[in-house]
Amino acid sequence: MARTRYKIYQKEAPHFLTCTTVNWLPLFSQPEIVDILFASLKFLQDNKRLLIFSYIIMENHLHLIASSDDLSKEIGIFKSYTARQIIDYLKAKKADSILRDLSFYKLRHKTDRDYQVWQEDSHPQMIQGEKMMRQKIEYIHFNPVKRNYVENPEHWLYSSARNYAGLEGRLEICKDWF
Repeated sequence: MARTRYKIYQKEAPHFLTCTTVNWLPLFSQPEIVDILFASLKFLQDNKRLLIFSYIIMENHLHLIASSDDLSKEIGIFKSYTARQIIDYLKAKKADSILRDLSFYKLRHKTDRDYQVWQEDSHPQMIQGEKMMRQKIEYIHFNPVKRNYVENPEHWLYSSARNYAGLEGRLEICKDWF
């Protein structure tokens, strides 16, 4: 039986999404790779293809609350483009051990590629009201606090917690929820 829980039913509605690296590899501990993610998200924002309400990038995953005319398609494009850029970056840096891991953890049915950066799916959950939006934003922002990386959410540089605290964030966010 298919898992229907993780499906986008209303394309334009805000959704909570999680994108995780294969085998939870800590690829995003390298600032240059994080810059690839931010550049791609900013491109999608600038071209009115993605509206971001909240985000965080941790060392091996990211969370977004976002909406789009076709969210599934745009997240697929984001993951495909960033995977290609990350692999090219790692090849240029001769990061052979990481590339071996990306090859080793690649799912067997992915025969059209040598490496896999992202786990399949993004586990979208439609935001169903202001209470759920607040809960998901808090969950996103407190991710690095729970891991004891920072004391306050706004201290994490790769998070919209900075925007919500009135500080400059890496991306513009939409605070008009409903």
